Amino acid sequence: MNNRYFSAVFLGGLVAGALDITFAISFAAYNGHPPVRLLQIVASGLFGNAALTGGLGMAAWGLALHFFMSLLWAGIFLALALRLPALVRSPLASGIAFGAIVFLAMRLIVLPLSAFPFPVAFKLVATILDLLSHTLLFGIPIAFASRWALAPAPQPA
Repeated sequence: MNNRYFSAVFLGGLVAGALDITFAISFAAYNGHPPVRLLQIVASGLFGNAALTGGLGMAAWGLALHFFMSLLWAGIFLALALRLPALVRSPLASGIAFGAIVFLAMRLIVLPLSAFPFPVAFKLVATILDLLSHTLLFGIPIAFASRWALAPAPQPA
């Protein structure tokens, strides 16, 4: 993996992860849930119910796991774009589509197969906002970072 690829995965994953978790924390706060609780719920995907009583330590795990997944998804997009260059020719459209795929994969595959202790719900407003977050705040930054990584390097004059 060259440095531009690594940088794109790192930058795209961090920006997308930061925007997505900021949205999630804001939405949770709007609904009366503190950030620590939201991050414990994220950690529950790995640790199950134990995460919900694990205090700040589990919240830190939740944040780390969130960013790990963000970097993983960014790497997956870049790997796909290396095989399908059309993905980076239209980063806005492909980022939106990728964000929707990530949203569905997380809700329909990852969460049900993890230790997440709650049933996956599709409440209308929360689902729409989460889908918008994944498409606009998650998929698009990853697609643009990958576009940058796969652009031809500038030639010296």
